[in-house]
Amino acid sequence: MARNGFTASPGEILALVRSGRVKTRRDLQELTGLSRSTVALRLSRLISAGYVRAVEQRRGTAGRPAEVLSFEETDKLVLAADLGATHARFALTDAGGRMLGERTEDLPIDQDPDVVLKLVLRRFRELLKAAGRDRTRLAGVGVGLPAPVDFRTGRPVQPPVMPGWHGTAVAETLSDALGCPAFVDNDANLLGLGEVRERYPGVDNLLFVKVGTGIGAGVILGGRPERGATGQGGDIGHIRIARPVDGARCRCGATGCLAAHASGAALARRLTERGIEARTSRDVVRLVAGGNADAIALVRDAGRLLGEVLATAVALLNPTVVVIGGDLALTREHLLVGVRERLYERTVSALTSSLAVVESRLGDRAGVHGARHMVIDQVFSAEAVDARLAPEPLAR
Repeated sequence: MARNGFTASPGEILALVRSGRVKTRRDLQELTGLSRSTVALRLSRLISAGYVRAVEQRRGTAGRPAEVLSFEETDKLVLAADLGATHARFALTDAGGRMLGERTEDLPIDQDPDVVLKLVLRRFRELLKAAGRDRTRLAGVGVGLPAPVDFRTGRPVQPPVMPGWHGTAVAETLSDALGCPAFVDNDANLLGLGEVRERYPGVDNLLFVKVGTGIGAGVILGGRPERGATGQGGDIGHIRIARPVDGARCRCGATGCLAAHASGAALARRLTERGIEARTSRDVVRLVAGGNADAIALVRDAGRLLGEVLATAVALLNPTVVVIGGDLALTREHLLVGVRERLYERTVSALTSSLAVVESRLGDRAGVHGARHMVIDQVFSAEAVDARLAPEPLAR
């Protein structure tokens, strides 16, 4: 009889092996309460299916070699894409995160979805070919979009920066073309997932804030993205600020949205109005790096506006870490000083005494790492594995 809430399914045993909580058959017996024969049976199925590897390791003393269990990750491939408003990163990794190929390029997302998805598929196939890998080894595909996403269907929902994409079957299109499962999520969710898994493995609650062409947040609670009821959780760019800088209208059609005043696109617009050439958030970063006083002042003001909104988010969620990413995070302290100033000013010390407000440690790779973790979490969940290993019903 299994204990500790385990039903002793192969999927649950794989989850234990993947987590690192068990390394040997004896570990499994002690943790689950399963008999030696039951553990052997479950592991046999997982090993035969290619999920688990059992490797004998010679001990320093005489005796039988110890058998160490591990998730068979090198034989499984993941294709990942982090699509922003103006540029994209594509990657091919194994399930353990080893980069087998990647590329970045400018890619405006406000094009016809068919055009963008055909390019994404072309880049994916190029990565597979360059690495000498076959798509039959794909565990899955993960894609981040700068938009609210219905995670169950893999379709964007009324995306302000992606006209014509509402309801597009992104996951289905990619899955059909590549012959493997495909999953789609909001880019900020994947940035947060990548950051917490790769750089903050001991942290359960983290808030990732992407400040680029727009502004969005990935809410990580209990180590997993909290997407909300309709996939629009974390859409802080459309929170109204108390004192709008001007009457600028947001892409959503409203005025007073945080993104209309503190995003890279908003700062580029205001610099242009002052006669300073800036079209994108990257232009703003370039000007700050060059010491442009107007750009520096605007970035610091944007940090303060962002800090006001984040003060409320911190009060609601009580995260351990707030990570600032996206293009404007490349201005480093110029943005962070403003964020910290207003956030700490407007939040009680009980919430901020152990709060870290930092720039992204993964930088522009956070999204593809998050996409990989999303795929692995879904494809190798206990439920998914048990469903694949379930015996087929007998023909009548």
